[in-house]
Amino acid sequence: MKILKTVKKIPGGLMVIPLLLGAAFNTWLPEAITIGGDGTFTTYLWKSGAMPILAVFLFCNGAQINVKSAGIPLAKGVILTAIKFVIGAALGIIVNQLWGPEGILGLTPLALIGAITNSNGGLYSALAGEFGDSSDVGAVSILSINDGPFLTMVAMGVSGAADIPFMVLVGSIVPIAVGCILGNLDEDIREFCAPGATMMIPFFAFPLGAGLNFMQLLTAGIPGIFLGVICCLLTGLGGYLCMRLIKSKHPEAGGAIGTTAGNAASTPASLAQADPSLAPYETAATAQMAASCIVTAILCPILVSFLHKYEVKRQAKVAAKKAGKA
Repeated sequence: MKILKTVKKIPGGLMVIPLLLGAAFNTWLPEAITIGGDGTFTTYLWKSGAMPILAVFLFCNGAQINVKSAGIPLAKGVILTAIKFVIGAALGIIVNQLWGPEGILGLTPLALIGAITNSNGGLYSALAGEFGDSSDVGAVSILSINDGPFLTMVAMGVSGAADIPFMVLVGSIVPIAVGCILGNLDEDIREFCAPGATMMIPFFAFPLGAGLNFMQLLTAGIPGIFLGVICCLLTGLGGYLCMRLIKSKHPEAGGAIGTTAGNAASTPASLAQADPSLAPYETAATAQMAASCIVTAILCPILVSFLHKYEVKRQAKVAAKKAGKA
């Protein structure tokens, strides 16, 4: 059976197929991926082990970064983080000014800002690893700033609980930095880690999916699905265009920010604690942001794959024109 080849034919298949399988098991057969309880290898592999495996993936990608271009991942991370923040904040603020905290079409400013300013670091890393290069993957160390409620709080003007999660940022950088150091000290280490930059993707994708539940889509309804579509298209295309502007080698990797992280669903509760006036919108926003996570996990790999095919054709035309002039 050509399982791997079949999976690779699907847009972002190495990530999205295991992720959807994880979500399916978590929705309908959760006991099958937690056999023996929390301390078993089965649970670690299929349910709770995403972050350690992702850490190895980041280390392997860090080892592929050439120190001569160390500033590139930093610049890309800053640009992509800014794009997420600016688009999410602007859209949420506009909706709040025109329609108030109740929002429009069932979408509140809380849900809009929370879902759009946040991104799925694991999915970004996987897609950047599949369609970009090590500098694209390295940008995740900066993108981790939007992991959690911080940027949402800033965008909505909530005070008191908006401390920068500095140690979280440091912790996300360390595996990449150590991998980079070792990879530059010893070329053999870089070559040894190279397969891990791809091979680890399905192994952390499945447990990431196992944190999702398809029933959340039903709870959120059409507004939650619409939120996911907005997030994917606006920030995904925004990231792609910005990478085009800075002449990135793989601008399609910028489209991988068109996601909402699963942990974004916890943001409304945090914000409601900081600002009680948001409490009436907490439940709906939580469901909608969870739905956005699922929808973007499906749509973003398709978008990035489409952009990749477009870039291949575009760059081929550019090369042909240059060859013709020569």
